[in-house]
Amino acid sequence: MDNQITFLDGLNKEQSKAVDHYEGPLLVVAGAGSGKTRALTHRIAHLISEYKVEPSEILAVTFTNKAAREMKDRLEILLAQKLAKIEFGQPFSTLKISIQSELRTRIYREVIKEIWIGTFHALFARLLRFDIEKYVDKEGLKWTRHFSIYDEKDALSLIKEIVTEDLQLDPKRFEPKKIRWAISNAKNKGILPDILEESAEGLRSRLTAKAYRVYRKALAANNALDFDDLLLLPVQLLQQSKETRDYWHKRFKHLLVDEYQDTNWTQYELIKLLVTNGEPPSSFKAWEGRSVFVVGDADQSIYSFRAADFRILMGFEQDFGANSKGNYDSNVVKLEENYRSTSNILEAANSLISNNKERIDKVLKATRSSGDLIKLTRCDDEIAEAEAVVHRIRLIDAANNNLNWSDVAILYRTNAQSRVIEESLVRWNIPYIVVGSLRFYDRREVKDILAYLKLLINPSDSVSLLRVLNVPKRGIGKTTIQKFTDAASQLGVTVWDIVTDPEAIRSLGGRSSKGLLEFREIIQELQSHLNSSGPAEIIRLALEKSGYIKELISIATDEAEERRRNLEELVNAALQYQEENEAGDLEGFLATAALASDADNKDSSLNRVTLMTLHSSKGLEFPIVCLVGMEQGLFPSYRSLDDPASLEEERRLCYVGLTRAKEKLCLFHANERRLWGGMREPAVSSIFLSEIPSELIEGDIPLSGGTVLRRDNRLERLTRVDRGSPSDVSKKSHDAPSNAVRRYSSGPAPGKKWSIGDVVIHSRFGRGEITHVFGSGEKISIAIKFIGMSPKILDPRLAPIKPIDEL
Repeated sequence: MDNQITFLDGLNKEQSKAVDHYEGPLLVVAGAGSGKTRALTHRIAHLISEYKVEPSEILAVTFTNKAAREMKDRLEILLAQKLAKIEFGQPFSTLKISIQSELRTRIYREVIKEIWIGTFHALFARLLRFDIEKYVDKEGLKWTRHFSIYDEKDALSLIKEIVTEDLQLDPKRFEPKKIRWAISNAKNKGILPDILEESAEGLRSRLTAKAYRVYRKALAANNALDFDDLLLLPVQLLQQSKETRDYWHKRFKHLLVDEYQDTNWTQYELIKLLVTNGEPPSSFKAWEGRSVFVVGDADQSIYSFRAADFRILMGFEQDFGANSKGNYDSNVVKLEENYRSTSNILEAANSLISNNKERIDKVLKATRSSGDLIKLTRCDDEIAEAEAVVHRIRLIDAANNNLNWSDVAILYRTNAQSRVIEESLVRWNIPYIVVGSLRFYDRREVKDILAYLKLLINPSDSVSLLRVLNVPKRGIGKTTIQKFTDAASQLGVTVWDIVTDPEAIRSLGGRSSKGLLEFREIIQELQSHLNSSGPAEIIRLALEKSGYIKELISIATDEAEERRRNLEELVNAALQYQEENEAGDLEGFLATAALASDADNKDSSLNRVTLMTLHSSKGLEFPIVCLVGMEQGLFPSYRSLDDPASLEEERRLCYVGLTRAKEKLCLFHANERRLWGGMREPAVSSIFLSEIPSELIEGDIPLSGGTVLRRDNRLERLTRVDRGSPSDVSKKSHDAPSNAVRRYSSGPAPGKKWSIGDVVIHSRFGRGEITHVFGSGEKISIAIKFIGMSPKILDPRLAPIKPIDEL
C-alpha cells in the first residue's frame, strides 16, 4: 500500500497520538465535541492498514446501535477512499458512482463484515448465539442458541404473572416494577438468587429473592433472556469455561470501548475477561500485538440509575497501568479541542464543571469564535416559561432565514415538564417531536407481529405465544388459555407443546378448538418459509395469514390506519436490515428489534423542534439549545440535596446539556412552579446558574413593535401571558428592575446569617427547620423541612418566613 496515504492525516496532535497507539492499554479522555468518533474510526482503519491487524481480531463497543451503524459507515468510506487512491490514483469523490459503490461493497465484504462493532448487549448476545449451550447453571437451567430476547415490557409482564399467579401476592403491596428493578439491580452486580436469598433481611427481601429464582426458571422454560442476562451469562460462561475464554481472548486482540464512563461493573468484568483472559489486569504483561483502547469523559457520566459507575474510568490507569509500559509514554491521552460549540458556551461549561471534585482535570479549548452570549430568562411560572421559550425560538427564526425547526432542541430534567411547552408550540403552529415517547418497537401492533416472528424461531416462548394466541380474535377464551397453561405447568412442558397437540385441543379446547387448530396451522405454515424467505417477506406473510391486516382494514378508523402504517414501517425496517446485513436472517432481525433504543430512533431528517430530557440528549448536538426549569429542587433534583455525589452527577448532567449547543444557548427558570400534588410553590434559581460567569450572560427583552426593553444586563424576566390566540399575545413587563424583589422579612438579626438548624415560621407552611443553605451573600437560597411535608427550597428574600427567635 502507498505509505503516503495515512489515516493520521487531518488529525490534531492528541488525536494522532491516540490513533497511532498500537500495543497495551490506553485511556482517551475525550471532552464533548472533541472528535472522539473520528479518533475511534481512524484508529480501526489505522490498525488494519498500517499494523496489518485482521478485521476479525477487532471488537469495538459503542453506546447505541445508531453509533455502531455510523461507525461502520465511516469506516467503509475511509477505507474505500484509500482503496480509490491505490487502485485508481485519484480521490474517491471523483470516481463514477458505480465504481464508488463497487469499492464500498468490497470494503464491506472483506473488512467491515468481519469486525465486531455494536453495543455490549448486541455483541454479547451474538457471542451467546455461539456458546450459550456450554453454559452450566448452578440450578441446572438451560438455554439453546435460538433464545428469545425479552425487552423491558416482556420482562415486566412475566414478573407480574409470577407475583400474582405463582407467589399469590398482592401487586399493590408488592409492586412488580419494584421487584423487577431489584432483580435487574442484582443481575447488574453479578448476584444470583442464592446470594440474594442469603443476604435478604425482612419479608419483602426474601420474597424478592424468591421471585428472582422463579423468574429465572420461567425465562429458561421460555428459552428467553432479558437484557441483563445478555451481560451476566457471558460473564459467568467466560469465568467457568477456560476453553471458551481462551478462544475469545485469542480471537479479539484489540478492544475499543466508547463512552467508557457509562460502563457498569458487569461490563467491566467482560472487558477484563476478554483482554487479560481472567488474569488480574495489574499483573497482565502479554501485551504484544494486543491493546485495550477506552474512550470516555468522567464529566459526562450521567447514568448511575442504570448502574453505570464513572469510577471504572477513573481507575483505568491504576487497573491496567502497573505493568503495561511499552513503546509509549503514558496510559492517558486527553482530547480537549472542541470543534462543536462557540467559546462562550465552552467557557460556561468549563466554569460549571470545575465545581465537581471527582473528575479527571481537563479544559475544553475552543476552536471557534466567542459567539453570542448566553440568554437567561426569568419567568413568573412554568406557563410563562413555555411562552418565553417559544418567543425566543420565534425571534431566532425571524432573524435567520436559514433556520430549520430541527436545529432547535428544548431540554428538561423530567418528562413531565414537556406538557406546557407542547401546548405553547401547538398554539404557535410550530412542529415538534418528543423523544422518549412510545418507542416504535413498543407499539402494540408492532409487538404483536414480533411475537408471531419470535414463535417461529422459538416455540418455547410462552410470553409471545400467549400474546397472539387470540390476536386477532379466533374465539379462544381466557378460560381455555388458562386450562392450557395449567396443563403445561403440571406436565412440565411448554404451552406450545399442549397447543399443538390435537388430543389436547380436543380434550381441553371445547368451543375454542377451531381457533386453536387455525392458529397452529398459521404458525406451521409460516415456519415452512423460514429457510426460503427474508424477514420482510415473512412479516408480510404473517400479516396476511394471521388476518391482522384484514382486521385493521375492516375497522376503518384513523387509529386502525395509523396502526397499519406502523406495520408497513416494520416491513421497511426489515428491508433495511436485509440491505445492511448480508445474512439478513429473521433471528438477527429480531435481535436488532429487541435491542433498539429510543436514541436509535431519533430521525434527524424531520424538520421539527426536538423536545427531550437531558439524559436523552447525550451524544447529540443542535445549533440552538433551550434548557428550561433551572431551579433548585427541579434541577438539581431534590434527591441530590443530601448527597454530594448525586449533586455532582446533576452538575455533570447540566454540563452535558450546555455542551449540546453549537451556536446559541438559552436558559430559563421560573419564580414559582406547579409541582407534584398540584400546589404552586415558590422556586429559587438553580445553583448551577450562579456557577456560570456573569459576563457570559445577557438578558435584553425584545418586545413587539421593534423596541427593546433593557433590564438588568444579566437577566430577562417574562411575566405570565394571556393564553388567548397568538395574535392577542403580548409580553408584559414590570416597571421595576428584574432583580428588585419584595422583602417579606429582614432575615436574621444583624450580624447573623441563615444557618443549618435554624428554626423558622412560614406564614402558610408553619414551623420548619433549615436543612441546607445554598450560595452566599445576597444570592442564597435555603431548604426548609416543614412538619409533615417534603423539603421546600425558598429564597429568603421572597419567602414569608421569620426566624423563631425574632417572634
